[in-house]
Amino acid sequence: MLDINEIYNLLLEKYGYQGWWPINSKYHVKDYSFPKNKQQEFEIIIGSILTQSTNWKNTEKAIKNLKSNKLLSPKKINSINVKKLALIIKSSGYHNQKAKKLKEFTKFYLKNNKLTRDKLLGIYGIGKETADSILLYAYKRPYFVVDAYTKRIMNRLGFKEGTYDEFQDIFMKSLDNDYKLFNEFHALIVKHGKETCKKNPICNKCRLNKICEYGKSNLS
Repeated sequence: MLDINEIYNLLLEKYGYQGWWPINSKYHVKDYSFPKNKQQEFEIIIGSILTQSTNWKNTEKAIKNLKSNKLLSPKKINSINVKKLALIIKSSGYHNQKAKKLKEFTKFYLKNNKLTRDKLLGIYGIGKETADSILLYAYKRPYFVVDAYTKRIMNRLGFKEGTYDEFQDIFMKSLDNDYKLFNEFHALIVKHGKETCKKNPICNKCRLNKICEYGKSNLS
């Protein structure tokens, strides 16, 4: 059985600390005091919804548009016409659906002081990955985020579990229950998935190739 902590250490040696989640387009490496206030929490939440099925550059454009229109607040998103909101966040893709998701979330947010995973999963457009991103990055709660990069890398390393819960369980049972560790590990997985363990992987430059079933067969 592969050591999850070893995977983390190898990726950390390769890429260093990532400083996720970006606030105001800035990464804050090894500073886990962010988010520092409700506004920054809300920005992360909105980013977690907008980044569904798109890349961060497109998400960032949509967030900047919300800010330039002075709409990055729950009350203003809740009150704006959904079609107008969709045009403002168009860069994020699936903008009509995401506008509805933002409206549904802010309606819930304004009525609930405490966000729990179960409550988040009951909101239209909030799945497990988005809910866990919100809890981990906005509220510093130790939920490991499983995304497409995680599944791809774990499959290639030899972990054959396929569901979100099965993959999440591997990490949460193997690691210390520390939101900072979960934060960095997920960010490192995304970095590795983008730069090295792509759909067409660059195995000869991979820091994990010595422990990776896929990499060993690719290099032999």
